[in-house]
Amino acid sequence: MSLAGRIFKAGPLPDAAGTRRRDTWLTLAACALGGGLLWLAENQAGGYVVHMLTLSGLFVVLAVSYNLINGFTGQFSLEPNAFVACGAYVTALLTISPLEKEASFILEPLIWPLSVIHLPLLPALLIAGLCTALMAFVMGFPVFRVRGDYLAIVTLGFGEVVRVVANNAQSVTNGPLGLKGIAHLTNLWWAWGLAGATLFVVVRLVHSSYGRALKAIREDETAAEAMGINAFWHKMLAFTLSAFFEGMAGGLLAHLITTISPSLFTFFMTFNLLIIIVVGGLGSTTGAVLGAILFTFGGEWLRVVEEPATLFGLDIPGIPGMRMVVFSLILVGVMLFARQGILGRNEFSWRWLLARLGMGRGRA
Repeated sequence: MSLAGRIFKAGPLPDAAGTRRRDTWLTLAACALGGGLLWLAENQAGGYVVHMLTLSGLFVVLAVSYNLINGFTGQFSLEPNAFVACGAYVTALLTISPLEKEASFILEPLIWPLSVIHLPLLPALLIAGLCTALMAFVMGFPVFRVRGDYLAIVTLGFGEVVRVVANNAQSVTNGPLGLKGIAHLTNLWWAWGLAGATLFVVVRLVHSSYGRALKAIREDETAAEAMGINAFWHKMLAFTLSAFFEGMAGGLLAHLITTISPSLFTFFMTFNLLIIIVVGGLGSTTGAVLGAILFTFGGEWLRVVEEPATLFGLDIPGIPGMRMVVFSLILVGVMLFARQGILGRNEFSWRWLLARLGMGRGRA
């Protein structure tokens, strides 16, 4: 029997198995360290820092799930604001108490049975994720009849349709008045717990045969179909799974800011997510995580440029809106000098880190 035959019959080489065990233990240790840092931040950091860390966890969920359809599948989709809105409204309507609903719906009463339902956060999040995934599944049939720029236009239109419906469905969404009195239930553990679950599912999917098929569709959809890949159903898988996590993130966002209205879910939200995944690197989960964290904290760090300062004896007055100018210049610089984003399509790996630390062999 040939060497290749003995390998496939006997299983992976011992070195490969040992590498996987090492990576598993390092990942578990990193998760434990991350949990310790979250506990430390929750107990020692101020409320503002905790809020920003929680918000960054939600942006990680949104960026990683959005990158699945845009980065790995190569479908230029502009619908996240619709899915986030769906998840936020469904979760809020399921968790707000009946008395609070009765007080909030002034113009028209909330329809039954939403008016009497009161669920804990976890089942409400799961129901919101499933409702959003169902909406994405239904949307997918007309959406994936087109490609490229036409796909972007269609998904953008669906996003606006959802926002307009939320603005006019008084008996369900309370119209422009929105929903108030939402309990502040989202904390660091909810946000980063969902981020961890999203990363686990997306990374496992990307490294499976389905993930390789998604990448083939991204590179050349016609050639992928010629190889026997059902491009439509693979795109539906990525679209539906992305919507599921975006809906759950929307539910946690609603319980973080405690009030929602249709004006919150405009195209500007989708535009921000598009910036995150493009700057981080389309097709890189690590880049999406890095981009989400930098985007969340970068906007706050740049507030210093709007404050009055003294430079070389000169008094410089604060200029409102200056941070957005600096932020735009940074984006232009990234696009000029890192056209594929900060990480391109590269991913973090323990082999790469150990090689950089001089503790093992590997390549960047």
